[in-house]
Amino acid sequence: MTSILGVLIWGWMSLIARSVRWKVEGEESARSLWTNYNGVVLTGWHSRILLLPSGWIRNMKHWPGQIQNGAMLVSLSPDGEAVTRAIAHLGLHPIRGSAGNKKKAKKDKGGIRAIAEAVRLLKSGTVVCITPDGPRGPAEIVSPGAVMIAQRAGVPILPYALSIKPASRLSTWDRLIIPYPFARGAIVYGEPILVSRDSDPQQIQAELQKRLDEATRRADMLAGYPAETQSDSDKT
Repeated sequence: MTSILGVLIWGWMSLIARSVRWKVEGEESARSLWTNYNGVVLTGWHSRILLLPSGWIRNMKHWPGQIQNGAMLVSLSPDGEAVTRAIAHLGLHPIRGSAGNKKKAKKDKGGIRAIAEAVRLLKSGTVVCITPDGPRGPAEIVSPGAVMIAQRAGVPILPYALSIKPASRLSTWDRLIIPYPFARGAIVYGEPILVSRDSDPQQIQAELQKRLDEATRRADMLAGYPAETQSDSDKT
């Protein structure tokens, strides 16, 4: 069943990426990261996980530069196994584990191993996609994991927001978006955040929250949602 579900998710992700009429913003500054760095931490909300590969399929994997490969951090939950199989079909490398925060990583099976693998890949020409509110929330609240990984690898963080209309939402903790093919969508690359080992992680976390919120609001607007409506409903 997991294999079948993985194939179905892969097919749906591919269909969405190729059939939706996408508007793209912020591509120029995002592309410059591919030229100047050998790794980037890409951050998008967990509710949009079925949309996240679209930017890789449509844009990122074709950009010239030092970054040639893509990876995604996926939880060790049963649902995560199906997603793992789906993104592998898309040519993305799955990293199994959680990186919500240091204490959680120590308790989480495979957490420390996942962080180490993500850092290694980031230093070798890979963009690693992380849902900073995953795997269990709170929804659309940035946890420290993405910042910690970026600082250890010495790479920038790129806020990454996608939206689509029409779509359905499930009654899950993140109100997971189920996108429809042949719809209208938006991909917004937010303003990159440059980090170093000496940077204050709490300040970076707050800045990532701000920039990812801004990118999400912009993506929702480009997709055709009234201002604030979609993002506000995500947090209620």
